[in-house]
Amino acid sequence: MIGGREVIGVRRGMFGTAGSGDTSGYGRLVSEISLPGGGPRPYGGYFDEVIDRLAAALGEGFEAAIEQVVVYAGQLTVDVARAHLRSVATVLRDDPGLRFEFCAGASGVHYPDEAGRELHVFYPLMSITHDRRIQVEVACPEADPRVPSLFSVYPTVDWHERETYDFFGVIFEGHPALTRIEMPDDWVGHPQRKDYPLGGVPVEYHGAQIPPPDERRTYH
Repeated sequence: MIGGREVIGVRRGMFGTAGSGDTSGYGRLVSEISLPGGGPRPYGGYFDEVIDRLAAALGEGFEAAIEQVVVYAGQLTVDVARAHLRSVATVLRDDPGLRFEFCAGASGVHYPDEAGRELHVFYPLMSITHDRRIQVEVACPEADPRVPSLFSVYPTVDWHERETYDFFGVIFEGHPALTRIEMPDDWVGHPQRKDYPLGGVPVEYHGAQIPPPDERRTYH
């Protein structure tokens, strides 16, 4: 952790590619890959009230269930341990002081440099009752890419979890129909992971043949 940021790796080059695709000449650029870290109280606005209410509802289980609370860019994100994801989501939905009735979907993120937490799933929640918004985030390792499905708590995540499974390979345990939704059923791999080959097709432009990214020359 550096200055409230969690540094998880280093990116080299303009686009973070290695060995293919980056013909920009910026291969010597080096930048840190960082995530916003947990913040101290007060969080501001209604964020403190939400966390206080969640802590009261979870009781002694709060410390085990909540890994950290992040306030960044005016948004509150609650990082939840995957074993407790479904129970925390149920409390967020049902507690009268919270009432986050609506989940707007599920999105995957791949951080290949964050050892043991390479895959993240992000759920944006909204309380229609209290006119509030927060995010819930859960992480799992590539070696065991499993998290509990929130379909039983928020049925709106049905296709969103399927898409995250398809593109990132996260297995949502308890989902009623976890099948591919974009790629063919026999497709090998998960195209939105950062270590997935760039691929592509050759393009003809004004009579010139432009090879796909993974076949272009690179500069060293």
